[in-house]
Order: sequence, then structure tokens, then C-alpha cells
Amino acid sequence: MIQLRPLLFVALFLASPAHAQQADPARLNDHVRVLASDEFEGRGVATPGEQKTVDYIVGQFQALGLEPGGPDGQLVQAAQLGRTRQNGPATITVSSGGQTRTLERGPQVLVSSDRPVDHITITNAPVVFAGYGVDAPERNWDDFKGADLKGKVLLVLVNDPDFGAAEGHPVAGRFDGNAMTFYGRWTYKFQEAARQGAAAVLVIHDTAGAGYGWSVLEGSSTAPKFDIVRANPEAERVAAQGWIQGSAAEQLFADAGLDYAALREAARTPEFAPITLDGVTMSIDFGQTADRIESRNVLARIPGAGHPNETVLYGAHWDAYGRATPVGDDDIYNGAVDNATGVAGLIELARLFKAGAPPDRSVVFAAWTAEEAGLLGAEYYAANPVWPLETTVANINMDSFLPGTEVSPQIVVMGAGKSQTDTWLERRATEQGRTLIPDPAPQAGGFYRSDHFPLAKKGVPALFGAAGFTGHNAASRDYVANRYHKPSDEWTSDWVMDAAAIDVDLLYAVGRDLADSREWPEWNAGAEFEAARRASAGVRR
Repeated sequence: MIQLRPLLFVALFLASPAHAQQADPARLNDHVRVLASDEFEGRGVATPGEQKTVDYIVGQFQALGLEPGGPDGQLVQAAQLGRTRQNGPATITVSSGGQTRTLERGPQVLVSSDRPVDHITITNAPVVFAGYGVDAPERNWDDFKGADLKGKVLLVLVNDPDFGAAEGHPVAGRFDGNAMTFYGRWTYKFQEAARQGAAAVLVIHDTAGAGYGWSVLEGSSTAPKFDIVRANPEAERVAAQGWIQGSAAEQLFADAGLDYAALREAARTPEFAPITLDGVTMSIDFGQTADRIESRNVLARIPGAGHPNETVLYGAHWDAYGRATPVGDDDIYNGAVDNATGVAGLIELARLFKAGAPPDRSVVFAAWTAEEAGLLGAEYYAANPVWPLETTVANINMDSFLPGTEVSPQIVVMGAGKSQTDTWLERRATEQGRTLIPDPAPQAGGFYRSDHFPLAKKGVPALFGAAGFTGHNAASRDYVANRYHKPSDEWTSDWVMDAAAIDVDLLYAVGRDLADSREWPEWNAGAEFEAARRASAGVRR
């Protein structure tokens, strides 16, 4: 049970006019109880749990009297996805010095493929260390140096080249310090390896750099993998991709007579060039099933009374991991905190807006599919927007609230300083007696790991504040250590959502301000999405 702040404090907090409560904790709790129940089977994409989840959210929006926000007057937007699933064991072997040994899938290496084929075979491919796997011309960084990497297995380091660099180190600050950039994300590294023509890519895991332990990766490894349907998947995706334990990778370097620690340090320099592990080859063989599926975003809308063609967008992903690797006798990844709580907040926000005066701008409530598979529902919407992105004022993202009554005095802002939405949040947070702080674990790249990101790449200003997850309180540490992406992320009968309701109130106030304003928050100078937004400036008058 989460440690609770004394109820007297909460009562005084709620009694203050600046913190007048509108969101209903009981309603929030009831939505989580239903969505995170075993009946919904972990809300897996393309499972019976998806149908139950979509039906529930659609029913809630209909009961509130919201208009459809999807295409053709529908409450759902079909998202076309490719799906691959493990089919049988995998054989991963390493050959060096005339000897061959096997790496065990799961404890040592994790491999999968986004290519729509039934079998993956890579035979005796040379192994190459490609540093951090980054090609960033605007930062004068190129780990590849024109090397021929076609048909090779790349080993790359997790995170950015300057992650953990001491003050004064030549690379310090080159990639925003410990605040992970998109280049540090495994999704970028997979995509870049494909652009380089590699046969496979394995990210070398370390807990500090990844932001989570190996058990998190292993636990979800048997779940189906999804991608948006691509016109040329062989050009855009390597045959095999995944992760390798740090100790297993270090042995590969030793097989080639190389000093892994020294090469990690060399990879921190812009002069680094790919290093072939001489005499070391890797073979990968596994079966999978591949098909196409149609999943669904749920979209509801309250049209603006004055400027209906301008949109404030709230979003939360409805999916979890469905049924996956059992922990004990439990194979249902219920996803109570992540992200039944966000969907509960989305529904409650819709109720608050519907109960209030009509907003001047339209407000859209989006429950995204396939976030855990790579932000794919939001990615699909960004590629196929129902409401123009150029006139989407801002995207307010909700990805996990903690249960309890403890109201955090601090609100973590993912991507702090990137956009003017921080100012809108700060104004309302101050009224609640709360302060904003930047992400205390920027090395995890939280800003690039949730559903606002695909729209941010298209220029839409994003606001992602995580009130309970300061990293400094026992509740958030306990959740990340013991329940995050595990079957133990479950609703229990002692849950209360008092603190989360106050967070929902805050996000309602910010969204209402934006919806009733004539202002357009912008990306701050130097933000990587500034140019994309500026390109459509003429549309916003």
C-alpha cells in the first residue's frame, strides 16, 4: 500500500479555494477498477481485451453526450498495424576462434523482427561495434563514417554519447547531458541501423542508461510486436533487432581481443568510427507469425463555440501488455497505473468539459492504441490526422497517475523548457501551491516515450506533466521498482484516487485556459520541433 499523507492535510488542501475539487476521485477509481480488471486481460492490442476496452471507452463518451471525434462521424479511428509474434524457440550463436557458443534468448539476448515474414535467418554475419549508433549532422556527430555495414550485426550503446559524462569531459553537454535526446532511444537506433543496411542491431543494455532493468525488457518480450504498415519494410527495418546483456556483449569484445571499457570511452568522441570484432560472427534464427491487424483509437469531441476549427487535444493510451510472460502464476499485465489511470483521467476530463460552458475552441479526447508497442496509435493519427495538426493548439498527455491521497507539491515536466506550455501549466500549478521541476531521470528519455511525441515531431506543442513521479518519493520509487510493466500493476480494493483527482483538476484548468484563449503556445527557440511548427505559422492567425 502506498504511504499516505495525513487525511487532515488533504482536507485542508481541498478546502482551499485555489484547489476547489471538480474531478471525482470515486469516478476515477471506478474507471480504473473496470479497465484494469482481469476481465479486460491486460488490454492487449488485437485481443478480446481490446474490444472490451474500446467498447467501454466509447460507451462512456456516448453516455456523456460527446460528439464523435474520429473520421466519417465515428468515435473510432482504425489504425492499420503490422503484427509479429514469436513462434517457437530462437537460436542465437556466436562463433570465434573455431568455437561456437549459444546465447540464450531471454536471460542474455532478446531478438524480434518488424518485418512481415514468418522466419528470420542470419548466418555468420560479422559483428561490428557502432558506438552509440548516432548520425546527427546538426550536432556534428557521425558514428558510422561511411563504413559498409550491409549484412552485419551492429552492437550499439544505449542512450546518448554524453550520458554520464563528467563535467569538463569533451563530450559533456553535446547531447543535452543526462537528458536523453531522441538519438538515445532504442527506436531511433533500430531505425538508423536499417538506414545503414545492417542485418541486425542489438542495443547493449545497462540499467542506468536504459532507465529500467533487464527484467522489464524480458517480461514484455513475448508479447506481440507491432509497427505501422510500411511501404518498404525491408528498407526501413532490419531483419532482427533487440537487446543484449552488458556481460554478454563484453564477452563478444573479449572474443575479438578488444577492451570493451576502452571502446565505450572511445565512442564518446566525434572521431569514433565503427570497429569490426575480428573473427567474431553471429547467427540468428527464429520463427514468427506475421500478419496485419486493425486496431483503434477512440476519439470524442466537444466542438468550440467560437473557433471550432482550432483544437485542444487531450490524450492517453488505453493499451497495456495483455497476456505475456508469467510472473509466478500471473500472466495478465493489467496496467492499472500505466495506463488505466490516464484513460480514467481522460474520461473524467470529458465529463468536466461537458458539464461546463462550451469552450471557445474545440476539445478532442483521444484514447490511443498501441503506445506500449511504440506509440503507434498516436503515430498513425499524426500521419492521418482527423483534426488539422497546424491548428491543434497543444497536446496534453496523460500517462499514469499514482493512487493515494498524497498530493505531490512538485510536478515533473517531461521535456521541461522545450515549449511555452510550461508557462500555462506553471500558472495553474502555482494556484495549487505547487512547483514545476524538470524530469529527475532525464537519462530515461521520458519525453520521447509517450504519445505526445509523434505529434510533437509534426510540430504540435506538447505538455506532459507527471505529478506523482518525482523520483524522490517512496510511492513512485516503489511503483517503478515493483510494478511497472509487470502483472503486479493491479488495482486493489484499498485504492483511492484523491491526489489524482487534483492532478486532473489541474490539467482541466490548463486545457480550459488554452481552449478559451486566442493565444498559440510555441516551441521555445532551439527545440527540435520548432522548425516543424514554424512551417505552418501562416495558418494560425
